[in-house]
Amino acid sequence: MGVMDGKVSIITGAGTGIGKVAAVMFAEAGSDLVLAGRRKAPLDGVAELAQEHGVEVEVRPTDLENGDAAADLGKWSLERFGKVDILVNNAGHSSRVRSLRYVGPEEWDSVFKVNVEGVYRLTQSVLANMIDRGTGTVITVSSMAALNPGLLGGAPYSAAKAASLNMIRGMNTELAKFGVRACAIMPGEVDTPILENRPRPPDADDRSTMMQAEDIAQAIFLCAAMPQRTIVEQVVMMPTLRRDTSRDMVAAENEGSVR
Repeated sequence: MGVMDGKVSIITGAGTGIGKVAAVMFAEAGSDLVLAGRRKAPLDGVAELAQEHGVEVEVRPTDLENGDAAADLGKWSLERFGKVDILVNNAGHSSRVRSLRYVGPEEWDSVFKVNVEGVYRLTQSVLANMIDRGTGTVITVSSMAALNPGLLGGAPYSAAKAASLNMIRGMNTELAKFGVRACAIMPGEVDTPILENRPRPPDADDRSTMMQAEDIAQAIFLCAAMPQRTIVEQVVMMPTLRRDTSRDMVAAENEGSVR
C-alpha cells in the first residue's frame, strides 16, 4: 500500500520539471491525479507515466494567468473526484525584464496573476471541501526570491513570491484548526525550463551546480506524506555549491533599458 492510497491531488505546472517529477512520485504512492498546465501534449505524456502505477489521472489544460480558469480547475476536480486532498501550487512565471526601473505594467501584472491570483483562486476553490472533511494539504512552491529579493529573480517575481508566501503563512494561522495544512517551499536555483526566460539563460556549467527537479519534488512529497498531526510549514532549499552569478546580474540590470 502507498502512503497516498485513496488521495486525490491537483498538481499545477505538471507538464515539465518539478511538477512532472512530483506527479510520478504521487502516482507511485497511490494518489489519483489532476494534472494542470498550459499545454496538453506534455500533460498527456506525464499522465501516461503516472497511469503505469494504476491510479486515475485526469489532464486539465489550464491557463493559470486567468483567475476564473484557476478557480474552475478546482471546481472541476471536485466534480470529477468528489474531493481534493492535496493541492500542489507548482506553476510559476517570471518576467523577462527583472529591474524595477524598466519592467512594464503588463509584464508585472502577468507575473502576479500566475503566482498570486492563480494560487489564491485555485486554493480558495478547494478549501470548503477540505474544511468540511477536516483534512487537506496545500503545498505552494515559492522561491528564495521571496526571502532574498533582487535582480536574479527580478522585482516582479520576488514581490509575487513574497505575497504567496505570506498567503500560505496566513492560511496556517486561520485554517490549521480545521485540519487544513499549508506548506511553502522556497528553493534557490533549480535547473528547470523557467530559466530560459532569464535575460542571460544559464549555460551547462551554470546548471551543473544547481538543484534538480527531483530535489524539489522530494520536498513536495515530504510535505504531502507527513502524518496529519504535523505541518511542514516552510522548507528552504539551496544548492550546496554557490555559483558566480555576476554575469547574470549585469544582464538582469540592463534588460529592458533604452540604449
